[in-house]
Amino acid sequence: MSDRLQSISPEDWTDAQRAAARDIINGPRGALYGPFVPLLRSPELMGYAQKLGEYLRYRSAIGVRLSELAILVTAREWDQQVEWAIHAPIARQVGIPPDVIDAIARRERPRAMLVDEGVVHDFCIELHRTKRVSDRVYADALALFGEQGVVDLMGVNGYYTFLAMVMNTAQTEAPPSSAAPLP
Repeated sequence: MSDRLQSISPEDWTDAQRAAARDIINGPRGALYGPFVPLLRSPELMGYAQKLGEYLRYRSAIGVRLSELAILVTAREWDQQVEWAIHAPIARQVGIPPDVIDAIARRERPRAMLVDEGVVHDFCIELHRTKRVSDRVYADALALFGEQGVVDLMGVNGYYTFLAMVMNTAQTEAPPSSAAPLP
């Protein structure tokens, strides 16, 4: 597998690419990496995507810890090594236990999760695998997170699915990581 849409040298960027890259570099991410390397070919799309991702990753109604958990489930469901390499260490840093991360990597339901983690996990798994969410799981999520939280949780799943599609098609290589690659 080779990286189909590799980095474009900054001296070759168009004005639109330069502006879109600057927004990412000057934002909370601090660098142009991962999905933004292939997305740079469509700077307007990249700009909208990074704004959506910035909200979902850093300010969603479910919080960073649960967003990271949802990102891991999405990365696993899409066999997305880049997202896994980036987000498994972040998930650990924000309080997702290593046993939970390891179980997700093995496509197993983690045994020891907090209630909110279990709800997020089950919501994400159902959404990815059945393309819908059962009434029971929806009601559990609604009770914990309210309507905005449920919508934001759907957004995290959709956004990281989009990024997985981009990177799986571009065959983006995973960066070095303290996380083991997905099996």
